[in-house]
Amino acid sequence: MANHKSSEKRIRQDKKRTLHNKYYAKTMRNAVRKLRAMTNKDEAVALYPKVQKMLDKLAKTNIIHKNKAANIKSSLAAHIQKLG
Repeated sequence: MANHKSSEKRIRQDKKRTLHNKYYAKTMRNAVRKLRAMTNKDEAVALYPKVQKMLDKLAKTNIIHKNKAANIKSSLAAHIQKLG
């Protein structure tokens, strides 16, 4: 257990921050999963900007790595292009 007040506070902050980050990362994964499951191109094109915005925000706040966000956006764009 922590011996200093500052380290106890850091532990409390980390728990709160971890929970916050997990929520947004999970929300992003669900949105990506939903987009990948789509078969209708019009619906996928309509949802893509929202997912792209979510990925950019998470990369900006270091919840996910910026290259991971770029890779996901690229693969989603390729998936949308394949839809007929």
